Amino acid sequence: MLFRSRLSRSRSRRLVPAVVALATVAAAAGPAGSTVPTERHRPSAGGFSAVIRYTEYGIPHILAKDYANLGFGTGWAQAADQVCVLADGFTTVRGERSRHFGAGAAADGALSSAATNLSSDLYFRGVQDAGTVERLLATPAPAGPSREAKELMRGWAAGYNAWLRQNRVTDPACAGADWVRPVTALDVARRGFALAVLGGQGRAVDGITAARPPGAGPVAAADPARTAEGARALFAAGSADMGSNAVAFGGATTANGRGLLLGNPHYPWHGGRRFWQSQQTIPGELNVSGGSLLGGTAVSIGFTDKVAWSHTVATGVTLNLHQLALDPADPTVYLIDGRPERMTRRTVTVPVKGGAAVTRTQWWTRYGPVVTSLGASLPLPWSATTAYALNDPNAVNLRSTDTALGFAKARSTREMSEVLRRTQGLPWVNTVAADASGHTLFTQAQVLPRITDELAARCSTPLGAVTYPASGVAVLDGSRTECALGSDRDAVQPGVMGPSRMPLLQDAPYAVNSNDSAWLSNADRPLTGYERVFGTVATPRSLRTRGGVEDVAAMAARGRLTVADLQRQQFANRAPAGDLAAADAAEACAAVLPEDREACGVIARWDRTVDTGSRGALLFDRFWRRLTAAVPAARLWKVPFSAADPVRTPHTLDTASPAFAKALKDAVAELRAAGIPLDAPLGEHQFVVRGDRRIAVHGGTESLGVWNKTEAVWNAAGGGYTEVAHGTSHVQAVGWDGGRCPVARTLLTYAQSSNPLSPHFGDQTALFSGERWVRARFCEKDILSDPALRIVRVRD
Repeated sequence: MLFRSRLSRSRSRRLVPAVVALATVAAAAGPAGSTVPTERHRPSAGGFSAVIRYTEYGIPHILAKDYANLGFGTGWAQAADQVCVLADGFTTVRGERSRHFGAGAAADGALSSAATNLSSDLYFRGVQDAGTVERLLATPAPAGPSREAKELMRGWAAGYNAWLRQNRVTDPACAGADWVRPVTALDVARRGFALAVLGGQGRAVDGITAARPPGAGPVAAADPARTAEGARALFAAGSADMGSNAVAFGGATTANGRGLLLGNPHYPWHGGRRFWQSQQTIPGELNVSGGSLLGGTAVSIGFTDKVAWSHTVATGVTLNLHQLALDPADPTVYLIDGRPERMTRRTVTVPVKGGAAVTRTQWWTRYGPVVTSLGASLPLPWSATTAYALNDPNAVNLRSTDTALGFAKARSTREMSEVLRRTQGLPWVNTVAADASGHTLFTQAQVLPRITDELAARCSTPLGAVTYPASGVAVLDGSRTECALGSDRDAVQPGVMGPSRMPLLQDAPYAVNSNDSAWLSNADRPLTGYERVFGTVATPRSLRTRGGVEDVAAMAARGRLTVADLQRQQFANRAPAGDLAAADAAEACAAVLPEDREACGVIARWDRTVDTGSRGALLFDRFWRRLTAAVPAARLWKVPFSAADPVRTPHTLDTASPAFAKALKDAVAELRAAGIPLDAPLGEHQFVVRGDRRIAVHGGTESLGVWNKTEAVWNAAGGGYTEVAHGTSHVQAVGWDGGRCPVARTLLTYAQSSNPLSPHFGDQTALFSGERWVRARFCEKDILSDPALRIVRVRD
């Protein structure tokens, strides 16, 4: 009640100026002779409407009177920038990829792990046939989505459809395609569901859709050691195509006693997990700016006049397995406390382009679907005696929009923490936040299965006894009711971790995360005592975590920090692997390449950065990738990891390894064979092409430990790294100066639009190349004074 009363008072204080701003915009859009470019789209017949003010780089500031109309403006504006990517994703969640693109073609990797369109369609058609998302929408809040969240979905669908009716699709990727169709609010919700289960069912789509009862022959059991290694690799942060850094600084470290937040998510540069920038405003209700994942109805990472936050992909394991003991007479019957329980059959039919429809059966249990693998490296064979069922608690979670809306209305990090406790809507991310009063927050508030270490010790099968310590993947005995997950009293849904169990760090001088566990969110205040399913404690950190902690701890110790310091940290482009290993490599180089003084000199002279002008960075990169792929991390170094000194250990490269010599020789030979000078500036051979422009790209790969992560696509024949797969995406550096407007700088590295004909196809990519930023226009005076301002009044 205290939180709500404070929020009501804050809304009242903001009501009058916001209404005045709405009137100002209407006036700016209306008078004859106005110098502000204004567009009107279809007269209203009492339907939806919104005002969209576009500022430089095509960033929309969406103004609406309520949630449905805000969703309308958001759906319209997203369609204008990303209609083909959005339409492709809706084809996925409808289970229609095989119908349009062929059953055997590669699936949409943005919304699941499915290898083929057929596998993807079988899964998503199964979700439809079961009415899964419909049940979630009908679930009352707080376990289900709020009325406001559902109104946003309803409006978003109407806005997307209105754009399709009123505009011609020009993007060559889908112009004239029959799969670009109107959507429903249910389609929007299904897309949200797909994102929620990415770390659970979405990770196991092929294993769910391929599951078949065993035949007459024997089936080999899962090998515990191999399965544990497969699980460890599958859930390792360094192998993911999503990551991130974020750091919050408290008032004691800043120049004016107010907080600072730097968010640096590492997400795909192409496809349906791109971010898209906007500002969303309902006068007197909310006013928030930031990034949304495509198809999202609310700002998922962003800032307001009082708070700023970002997310990092967390180490919590969002699924668990239940090992089933089967009836010897029927492998589709499993035993619970000795009593038989029959699996549920889900028969799914998928239409296929140019061929007959395909029908398959999926098998479901009280725990979830039977699954025969978690990716190719982690088989879970279904035998006559054993099967595995997957539990994904996010398969009943459509609450992430309510978490985002709560953040948009919060006035402090304390209120943000309360939002997380109340909504419990984040599937697979940590939250790092700062506020205008100088407070900081880190929390791993994920929706995770309620796997306590005690439960795992008591109920793990022999397979689970190996996989849980190694990876956090619990395999519980599904034949005993005493091994059910149970419930926490403060959890919003049964079978998940309650907020009181989650790692939490409040008001530290700095709070940072780079996709390792919560342990070293602040090196001086390590977090411990959480269950293994959240992540590890006192284990080696990635080089990106180590370099990030070094950097931000030094910044905090120096103090007097400003937004400009955040900007410098983002593009410092220091390669911690170079600091640790380049000198050792250069010293040992002469023995490996006695006839090649050039290569050894290039490594020795490299400045240990991955700027576009860095000479030697490319050679070290190609060498380091080979070495780290061939040698396990624990064997790279002479001085091993020490939990007493986790930021500085391990160190001292072991250059005596045969793998060292081979990696160095092969890297030198590769560049010379490609005609690339060993000392070529990085940006000449790490670039993207947008239209007729070649744009140099800085940053480096995960194994180099660079804060500004760039996972580029190697094409030696094309000149080096010729595209970026994923990495730095929607960056925001935010602070406050005591005025009514936040001090914020942003950058969307791949720009707002995927349409090569759009002026916003690569404009921010060019900014990124030059390490330049966009000054965020949050307050009305800044929006309306933008020389590039274009006002669009959209109506249904």
